[in-house]
Amino acid sequence: MSEITAQSAGAMSADPSARFYVHEHHPEQGTLLGFWLYLMSDCLVFACLFAAYAVLGRNYAGGPTGAELFDLSLVAINTAFLLLSSITYGFAMLESQRNKLKSTMVWLVITGLFGLAFLALELYEFHHLIHEGAGPQRSGFLTSFFALVATHGLHVTFGTIWLVTLLFQLNRHGLSQANHRRLMCLSMFWHFLDVIWIGVFTFVYLMGVLP
Repeated sequence: MSEITAQSAGAMSADPSARFYVHEHHPEQGTLLGFWLYLMSDCLVFACLFAAYAVLGRNYAGGPTGAELFDLSLVAINTAFLLLSSITYGFAMLESQRNKLKSTMVWLVITGLFGLAFLALELYEFHHLIHEGAGPQRSGFLTSFFALVATHGLHVTFGTIWLVTLLFQLNRHGLSQANHRRLMCLSMFWHFLDVIWIGVFTFVYLMGVLP
């Protein structure tokens, strides 16, 4: 009986197809699929914030309105910063596909600078509004405004931190398969934030200055 078992074991070791197990490995598209699911959940978060603003956006409680508070020229500059950052990230992706590490990192740095400029102007706007007495506690309109815009700003902040981390990974490991995957995930996240901001700019700022 032991001889039969030994012979069977030997046959299985000689013939890999006879083995009853496979080595687990990371699915090629597993990370991207998981990240798409995350983005869909983030869409629900922003959908709730947009819905809250749609309900509360005209509840001024005797306080200032959007037409009195919003500086469209400043918001337009901020929008340009974020849209330009998407273009520069696209250039970084093109360079990564050509396996040009240095130019990929240069375009990522430019993208990060545009992201920081966007955050700086947004913080300036928040500081100005609070200084004018138009903080989030002033009215339902301002509560929903700060909740929506600040949540987007937090996402840009996390995206910028992620970008800096990715730069360190690229500098250490180069354009490896894992880093290509990370570049793709961050690309989806960054462009997603651009789409959300276009909605904010249109729905909150442009419509907010209407009488």
